[in-house]
Amino acid sequence: MTDPNTAISKFLSYVLRHHPESIGIQLDSQGWANIDTLLAQAQQHNRTISREQLLKVVATNPKKRFTLSDDQTQIRAAQGHSTAQVAIAHNPIQPPDTLYHGTATRFLDSICSQGLIAGSRHHVHLSADIPTAQKVGQRHGKPIVLRINAAAMHAAGHSFYLSDNQVWLTDHVPPQYISEE
Repeated sequence: MTDPNTAISKFLSYVLRHHPESIGIQLDSQGWANIDTLLAQAQQHNRTISREQLLKVVATNPKKRFTLSDDQTQIRAAQGHSTAQVAIAHNPIQPPDTLYHGTATRFLDSICSQGLIAGSRHHVHLSADIPTAQKVGQRHGKPIVLRINAAAMHAAGHSFYLSDNQVWLTDHVPPQYISEE
């Protein structure tokens, strides 16, 4: 049986990152949804979530997937959006010299020819450490960790952003900046 917090987290990720229309809500351009509206619409779609449950999921989510507004009336996914409604205006920031990307070995040929592309998401997601990248890679098959020369990319004019939950974001990682860990 699925843990209720995990089920709520997955539901929130689905709605706030990918398909807000599935419960009849609209996100603003920064990804924010009114919590009261979200909870009411979830109820209308047979998903009863209390404010307390929502706040607990936000506070205890190990990946810090969600962000609350300062007044706790709004919620958004920290990153990973695929919906065209959202274009969070992240401020460019200088990255660490090296970042990492976890993936499955079956994607290596494509990565070697195209680099890392955002696909249906708005950005490529990178990790600041190897263990996090390994965990991400394991979700997709036989894992491999790729080392990204973020310092050289940044020097060449590529922008990097740091999401609310400390995931590094960039638009594309060309193959020449990627090596196997």
